[in-house]
Amino acid sequence: MKYDFETLVDRSTHGSGKWNDMKRKKSELSYSPVPLSVADMEFKNAPEIAEGLKEFMDTHILGYTGPTEEYLNTVCAWMEKRHGWHIEPQWIVGTHGVVEALKVSVKAFCEPGDGVITFTPVYYPFYMAIENHGCEIVRCPLVYKDNAYTIDFELFEELCAREKNKMFLLCSPHNPVGRVWSAAELGRICDICRRNNVRIISDEIHFDIIMPGFEHTTIHNVAKPSDNIIVCTAPSKTFNLATMQTSNIIIPDDEDRRRFQEVLGFGGPSALGLEACRIAYTRCEEWADEMIQVIDGNRRMTVDFIGERLPEIKAVELQGTYLLWLDCTALGKTKEELEAMMVEAELFLDEGYMFGDEGIGFERVNLAVPKDVLIKALERLERAVKG
Repeated sequence: MKYDFETLVDRSTHGSGKWNDMKRKKSELSYSPVPLSVADMEFKNAPEIAEGLKEFMDTHILGYTGPTEEYLNTVCAWMEKRHGWHIEPQWIVGTHGVVEALKVSVKAFCEPGDGVITFTPVYYPFYMAIENHGCEIVRCPLVYKDNAYTIDFELFEELCAREKNKMFLLCSPHNPVGRVWSAAELGRICDICRRNNVRIISDEIHFDIIMPGFEHTTIHNVAKPSDNIIVCTAPSKTFNLATMQTSNIIIPDDEDRRRFQEVLGFGGPSALGLEACRIAYTRCEEWADEMIQVIDGNRRMTVDFIGERLPEIKAVELQGTYLLWLDCTALGKTKEELEAMMVEAELFLDEGYMFGDEGIGFERVNLAVPKDVLIKALERLERAVKG
């Protein structure tokens, strides 16, 4: 490979949220484990990004800066090339992150007391975005059967038909279960929401990270223009740029965009965040392609390890994202016992209960780490399970 995905950078003194959380959970560690929790990577950034930002600093002033025409056209080109999705530059609204965009969307298009539907278990900030505006979380649990997840369309249609439910927050690809929704599933979602006047906000932040054999369909490509769907995108997961706080929210409808921006207010991505995104989309595509190969290799190794040595645990098929969802329910532990076992083994994962009651007994594992780090974590997991 051209790029380095094996060198581990020690982030223990860099202010990393997940590294700090690891030390909070267990202050005395027997060695230096790497947390496999929060969804950022333990891979070195593409060198083109560091080089490009240095060039930028030599030639620019860090005053108030907004997206340039070149930046907007770059985002449009990425969507067209990687996703077959044609967007217009004026549709793009910059925010500090997708979580911020979810909160703004709920506030802009819902009233306190309205119901907001989402497929559960789901990325926990979805719940925060809904409740922060005084809205009601309306759970539509995914159907878990034969180690796979599907949509309960009968329940979804019933929930959408209830007058109080005004919005649906979609996670596509789905975090934490790793599903990549098919074009047919997305089309059916659009049809149901259209018939019931339910607005769709689609979080597609992981849309570039799709495992071989699967294909992401942006929901806009199966929707009708009148559906007025808002799609939340960012370079942060693909290129490990979370701290740059730069997201591109795609809002085709002029009135929707006005309402969103009115709630959003002033501010947006920083000059360095905008430039990091532009560099990533113009100079780092090869890095992204190699990264997906590495994640897929880590996935295959983990699934094989668990299948051969930990049959009590089931690895749910990972179709998209770099987050593997493990079914540990056969271990027969309460959520507290399961978490305590992981911490004692110095395995710092994301506990399934964080994603809702439907996640109790599950663990989410971040595969975006050097291979040797992952092997050591799996060996610790084996020792913990076998006692």
